[in-house]
Amino acid sequence: MAQTVKSGSCAALIIGGSAGSLDVLLEIFPNLKNDLNFPIVLVVHRKASNESLLTDLLQSRTKLKVREAEEKEFLTAGKVFIAPADYHTLIEDDGSISLDYSEKVNYSRPSIDVTFQAAAEVFKEKVVCILLSGSNADGVEGLKSVNNYGGKVVIQNPNTAIMPYMPQQAVLGVRPHVILDSHEMADFINNLND
Repeated sequence: MAQTVKSGSCAALIIGGSAGSLDVLLEIFPNLKNDLNFPIVLVVHRKASNESLLTDLLQSRTKLKVREAEEKEFLTAGKVFIAPADYHTLIEDDGSISLDYSEKVNYSRPSIDVTFQAAAEVFKEKVVCILLSGSNADGVEGLKSVNNYGGKVVIQNPNTAIMPYMPQQAVLGVRPHVILDSHEMADFINNLND
């Protein structure tokens, strides 16, 4: 974990979303500080045919470096790593990324649950996970792991989600650290910088 562990309260931010989450991401990313001292891993359900569209779209909205995650790549502060379509994205003990093509979880690959759980195991109380809009329950089990390891659980206010089912399931099934409206998220993320 040489490049990712630090003394601050956030070693890694993981954001998961599905249907309706793109609007929130486009609201968050232009307002993020360009000197964040932790990496962001983004897990969004999407079709493999749209591979570079999300990366290009977000890169055009932020000064942070946005890239698609690659096997054995190390998470580094101030960069955004997007889970590739059709691969689960795990984080190894040394802070590197591992891509996995095993069966779908919650009908999804990449699965938000898989990445949340892996990040919780590695970063423990220094992981922050945000669950956004979506139409299935992916992410709920992962957030339970985050809670168990002492990390921060952040859920989009279901009332502000285009597809409220995913955040509603999380609110019902997990003890959140905070529930945020979409317009509050960029400030919350910027304040994780210490």
